[in-house]
Amino acid sequence: MFRSHIVVVDLGFGDAGKGATVDWLCSVAAGLEVSAVVRFNGGAQAAHNVIADGRHHTFAQFGSGTFSGVPTLLSQHVLVEPIALAGEARQLAALGVPDPLALLHIDGRALLTTPIHIAANRAREDARGSSRHGSCGRGIGETASYALTHDAPTVSDCLRPKVLRDKLQVLAAHYGALIAPSGHRYEPIDTLVEMYREFAAAVRIVGGDQFARFARRGRLIFEGAQGVLLDEWRGFHPHTTWSTVEPRNARTMLSEIGAAGYVLGVTRTYMTRHGAGPLPTEDRALDFPEPHNATGRYQGEFRLGHLDPILLRYAIAVSGGIDGLALTHLDTPGTRYAATGYATDNGVIDNLEPGAWQDLAYQQHLTDLLSTAHPVLTEMPADVVPWLTQTLDTPVVLTSNGPTRTHRTPTAATSAAA
Repeated sequence: MFRSHIVVVDLGFGDAGKGATVDWLCSVAAGLEVSAVVRFNGGAQAAHNVIADGRHHTFAQFGSGTFSGVPTLLSQHVLVEPIALAGEARQLAALGVPDPLALLHIDGRALLTTPIHIAANRAREDARGSSRHGSCGRGIGETASYALTHDAPTVSDCLRPKVLRDKLQVLAAHYGALIAPSGHRYEPIDTLVEMYREFAAAVRIVGGDQFARFARRGRLIFEGAQGVLLDEWRGFHPHTTWSTVEPRNARTMLSEIGAAGYVLGVTRTYMTRHGAGPLPTEDRALDFPEPHNATGRYQGEFRLGHLDPILLRYAIAVSGGIDGLALTHLDTPGTRYAATGYATDNGVIDNLEPGAWQDLAYQQHLTDLLSTAHPVLTEMPADVVPWLTQTLDTPVVLTSNGPTRTHRTPTAATSAAA
């Protein structure tokens, strides 16, 4: 079994099964004695579906180990949305989780996503019309971009009402011209300040040392949000998220305490993505049941395509390599094909070279290339596990042929996992 901290990342465009994977890793069945689930990117736009013990929940900000009673640490790299978080706590309580907020620890340095950010996000995306980027409409991009040039609200500000009020007033003035004509509205600032004061009294707002304390107590599971192919610097610009999805943040946190982690990449047996942006193997004839992935007002439709090892190898490369694979949706029938190349205007290619980090011009080049590429498909063998292990030069250590914990099976390669 795994012997170190584990970093779970989605190698696609999201929705590959990270939440269900984390749930299994935290369960008694895995036997890993997990001390905490650490969220290391993203915010309230995450949607990690977990079905366990007859319960279903879509985890957004709480870690997906919550059904097993594992605490969550929202690190400084997470964008925290307290109003949505309170609603999620109520949902978990209704599902039988005792006092969900008691399981939550939030780094005070984390940025605060407010209804002002959300209104601005939706107003901006509405104004783009047919050129929408595929936003979730949850204020993530506005939270991150505003903080680049302003003294942005943080979780620790919820403990300082006057400081928070001043920051919210500046934030509202900054976005006033964008929001006013849009029809999107938010609560008065005094109401928001009071809501955030109550939030601060209900949760543990912690310092950076909490991470090390959890690490001393046992194993950490890092739960990524979104997918590497949506990474702010490595995804296909501009159809990306304002978040570092590849495991850079998790590795940095571990290195600061002198520890290392096992990076577990998650992929389906086929490709998916929400909304706009390139999906080279997309096939409109594919029609798989997706009870938890509907068309979103801002994200757009949920799209399906054949497995794409070219994109998966790219995701592995820009992640700095991974140690093992979790392969999900083995029970989904209907596609046994995978891309072995792309037909482009410059001939057939079978590899995407990563560019320099933070080079958005190069990422736009990749977007342009993939938007006109046509996949060269080959039929995969019936037993896809050894084929994918060889194709990606990475062992498949966990498989899933259904939505619940009982459908997850460690492979023989798991015994060699570090």
